[in-house]
Formats: sequence, structure tokens, C-alpha cells
Amino acid sequence: MLSRRGWLSAALPALCAVAVVGCGSSSSSSSSSAASSSAATSSSSSAVASSMSSSGTGASSAPGAVAAVEKLVPPSIRAKGTLTVAADASYAPDEFIAPDGHTVIGMDADLSKALGAVMGLKVNVVNVTFDEIIPGLAAGKYDMGASSFSDTPAREKVVNFVDYAHVGESFYTKANGGKTIGSIADICGLTVSVESTTTEQADATTQSKKCTQEGKPPVKVLVFPNQNLANLAVADGRAQLGFADTPVASYQVQKTHGLFKLTGAPYATGPYGLALPKKPDLAPAVQAALKVLAANGTYARILAKWGLQGIAIPASQMKINGAG
Repeated sequence: MLSRRGWLSAALPALCAVAVVGCGSSSSSSSSSAASSSAATSSSSSAVASSMSSSGTGASSAPGAVAAVEKLVPPSIRAKGTLTVAADASYAPDEFIAPDGHTVIGMDADLSKALGAVMGLKVNVVNVTFDEIIPGLAAGKYDMGASSFSDTPAREKVVNFVDYAHVGESFYTKANGGKTIGSIADICGLTVSVESTTTEQADATTQSKKCTQEGKPPVKVLVFPNQNLANLAVADGRAQLGFADTPVASYQVQKTHGLFKLTGAPYATGPYGLALPKKPDLAPAVQAALKVLAANGTYARILAKWGLQGIAIPASQMKINGAG
């Protein structure tokens, strides 16, 4: 990543703002957070909520360990005491690299640390490419993926998800001279940049097939290993459109100070999910911890911190494998 960013910076000196994770980030960085311990009783969602009250965990306090949730953590994870969370830190404001050049920050990082605290675990957020995360979960390399994953039936065959937000997809383009569209149906014949293995790559490819079936030119889908490079492809004119989750596309527009604009209506809204291995099954513990954070106000505060209030869901929608 450093060498790529080096030549991109040399060729496009005005575009550091486009890679909103900042210039000089590393490709295998981490952030850790200590968690506190003990409190409460029972494993059901209602009992977890009441145990929060009895332990003094209120809406204004920082989240601490809840015994009812700790009991749901698989013994192998509880024994090591640390939750290793994988994120592709090129997707601001959800996950990106801090100005220090190595710490993973953003909504997903904050949420992961808060979840770990409720489960009585330390949290180590590691920065990896998006396409490494699900295979790494299946191989036991990571305990959780918190990287703006769309919960889909296809992905549920490989990993479990705990849904925590509801998000659509949006197109963005150059503010001056960019391509204006009304919907995804209008991208036939255009060049669109996406991050590898994302829902946007799949949706742009599917739309390209529809275009050719209708006798229209296909979509040229440019695929990049991270979102920063996809953004730069739009900025330097290699792609006419960028395609990303709506919060990420909106953040790019805000942070590039007039370089980009959104175009077209949001597409294909659906759940974001925290990705988890099938075994050991951490999903019940993560779901219970998430509901604790929803009840005590931490969930809402984290979303508000990053300007993401619009993607919040009620506790009733915080399901395990809710794509269906």
C-alpha cells in the first residue's frame, strides 16, 4: 500500500484528501482496547437488559463487562481473552487509518471495542484487505470481521452475521464534468470503480449483464484492492463513477471538499453484519452484547460520533443471519 500510495501521490499531489485514511498509512496495522470485567445475570436478551440495570450500567456510563453476556462467549475465545477483529481500513467513516499512520479508527472499530468490553474481552483491530477477511475467519485467523459487510445469503453459507445497521449503495462522480445518472440502470456503457469482493462489484457486474441482454453496451467494472484506489480512479478520470456503500460515498463527498458529488438514487438497501466464524459460534454473544449497547445508549453514541445516525436499526432487527 505504501508503494502504491507513493506513486499515486507523486502523480496526483492534490488527491491525498481522496484517500481519506490519510497519506502514509500502513497495510497491517492494529488498534487494541482493554475491557473491564464482571456484572449481571441470565443469557436471554431481557435478562441481559435487567442485569445491566442491576450492575449499574446506565445510558450515560461507558460499557463494561456483563456476566450474562460473558457466559455466551465460547470457552476458546474466553480463554485467550482477546478478540481479533479484521477490518479493511480504507472505508471511512466506517473503518480507516488514523493520522498516526497505523491505528484503525472509525465506526466499526469503536463498535468492536464496545462489544468486546461487554463480553469481557480485549479487542485488537487488524487492518487487512477486504477479500482476506472471510477466508481468514473460516481459517480461524480472525475472531470477527467488522468491515462494512453486507449480510447476504451467499456469505451466510460461509460465515455467520450479527446485523447492526441498514445501509444502501450509492454512486459518486466528479463534481465538475462528472457523469450524472438517475439509477443503476443508467450505468450501461460507463466505467465504474469498485473495491474487490464487495457487494458493489457484484451489483455492477450483474447490471452489466442486464445491459447486454437489453442490447446496450456493458459496464466496464474497474476492481481495486481497496476503496482508496477506487476513489482515486474517479478523481483521475479512469472511472466515470465510483460505487460504494452510501455512508462511505457520502463521506467521500464531504471530505474531498467539492471534488466529488453523489449522483443517482441509493440502491439496494440491506443489513450490515458483523462477520463471525461458524465455529466457535460467537454470534449469540455478539448479538447479546450489541443489544446491551443499544439499551445503554452506546450504540447510538458511536453512530452519532461518525455522522451515521441514519443507518441505525432497533434491537428487534439485530438478528443473526438476517439477510433472508
